Amino acid sequence: MTRSPRTRRVLLAAGACTAVAALLSTATATQATARTPLAAPDIPVSAVKADLAQLQSIADANGGNRAHGKPGYKASVDYIKGKLDAAGFTTELQEFNYGGAKGYNILADWPGGSEDQTVMAGAHLDSVGRGPGINDNGSGSAGILEVALAVSREGLKPAKHLRFAWWGAEEYGMVGSQHYLDTLGTGTSKLDSYLNFDMIGSPNPGYFVYDDDARLEKVFKDWFATKNIPTEIETEGDGRSDHAPFKDAGVPVGGLFSGADYIKTPDQAQKWGGTAGQAFDACYHAACDTSRNIDDTALDNNTDAIANALWQLTS
Repeated sequence: MTRSPRTRRVLLAAGACTAVAALLSTATATQATARTPLAAPDIPVSAVKADLAQLQSIADANGGNRAHGKPGYKASVDYIKGKLDAAGFTTELQEFNYGGAKGYNILADWPGGSEDQTVMAGAHLDSVGRGPGINDNGSGSAGILEVALAVSREGLKPAKHLRFAWWGAEEYGMVGSQHYLDTLGTGTSKLDSYLNFDMIGSPNPGYFVYDDDARLEKVFKDWFATKNIPTEIETEGDGRSDHAPFKDAGVPVGGLFSGADYIKTPDQAQKWGGTAGQAFDACYHAACDTSRNIDDTALDNNTDAIANALWQLTS
């Protein structure tokens, strides 16, 4: 028995409405998925510590330091660059001269994402001449290295372009990062943000968040709030690390810091543990800034916070 024409019209109309509703539902779900960033993976602190052990070994084999213009710095560059190359990054070794010695920045780009909206994460790789510089700043260098390697393992497909940088000659006044910006010129307009990580594993740690840009500050503070870790605004390092040239160039900057030679107050010790009346890092710029000069918990928390920020900001 066949259906009447009127019945067919009703059924066809109902079917069309169902199809439209299904399409709208699919589109809405797709948009919701696009708006929801993927969760960042946990970064194993053991991997970050292994990188720090390598940087310590490099210093031990090269006069006890990894300073600009010294063999230990170039060996550090080769170590970092080798791991990035093997992970599929497009790397560039940017050379500059300072104080009669050749310096190097490492730039590492992950394929994909809009280069008109580039998110950068950076850390200085050089130490002072007096020691191996494992907290200052092997910690930041190793932290962003392991986040970069996680980007590769996870096959991240960012909407915004992602670039990592390891700066040379920071200890002489942000020389490497300023050279990069001078070379970039008007290309700074394509930088969505720059995140700086200079000392993230201090042995008597605090949890300090840069407050230079409200959007970037919120990404970090929200993550720490989910872990019930109180934070404070970072003031000790203002103008003293590689975010300063970016800020001066008009690029939004953010970052994390665990403290240097300022003294931890009783209130801070109550919030974060550790010892009041002592420096956050008593080995700051000293020979004792070795692989023993690290708080594993702070290193772990800060590295995971970096990963979360990059997954959020590039989505």
